[in-house]
Amino acid sequence: MSVDTSNRKSFFKKIRGKDDGEKAEMSFIDHLEVLRWHVVRSVIALFVAAITIFIFIDWIFDNIIYAPARENFVTYSALCKLSHTLQLGDALCMPPVKIPLLINTIGGSFSSAISICIMGGLLVAFPYLLWEVWRFIKPALSPKELKYAWGSTFWVSLCFFIGAAFGYFLLAPFTFNFLASFKLGTLGSQTYLPSLTDYIDTLINIMLGCGIAFELPVIAYVLSKIGLITPKYLKTYRKYAYVIILIIAGVITPSPDWTSQLIVGIPLVLLYELSIFISARVYKKRLVEEKQWD
Repeated sequence: MSVDTSNRKSFFKKIRGKDDGEKAEMSFIDHLEVLRWHVVRSVIALFVAAITIFIFIDWIFDNIIYAPARENFVTYSALCKLSHTLQLGDALCMPPVKIPLLINTIGGSFSSAISICIMGGLLVAFPYLLWEVWRFIKPALSPKELKYAWGSTFWVSLCFFIGAAFGYFLLAPFTFNFLASFKLGTLGSQTYLPSLTDYIDTLINIMLGCGIAFELPVIAYVLSKIGLITPKYLKTYRKYAYVIILIIAGVITPSPDWTSQLIVGIPLVLLYELSIFISARVYKKRLVEEKQWD
């Protein structure tokens, strides 16, 4: 049974300059070698970041990881001051919670420390990892594609970190406050004592989820560039998107008060509107290019 390698070669084709100015097509094995060194450098960067976090693990846990579960977390006082400044009374004031954490396994502390190091290292090294991916695919792009992709590493990293910060400073306190004060039933006493692993996993999921959600403008740019979505499409389904955003905000916020729901819903609405604006600009440029081509 013969194997057609033409598609494989075309998929992995990259053009690199030689010393004499000529260009040559790299073989499949050469591509694997290049990819291997990109992966090696990425793993080293992730390992160094994780080791650095492990060295300062106690300070990082006390001042960063466990901070949203403490009564003196900055979000509680900031939202309450904002509420009084806007003449809303205590509408945005969340009752601070203190969440004691349970370690119910022998290696619970160590495994949690490893999780913090891995995920923290991934967050710290994210721009470099993205840059390595960009370095690998860059030689295969045409000058036109390079023009469109210029600065993509910066914008993807920026959106991701803004989303992670939103999840850490706003969404996590709302989530922990709601879950700590929620009681099931009216009979008997209930003690809120989550495990250390569960707390860390919840915080990581919130930050990663928000980081990915804030990539919406970048995704809109890419999909608009390849013609899968248009500004008209996004505007048509805008009302449905708003309903979904309000539902998400209502589930996240610990109280039915509309002001607290707006605090969570407004950034998501702004992201959607920003996506429409980006899609419109891309669509307009594409129409101009098509007219010039005709």
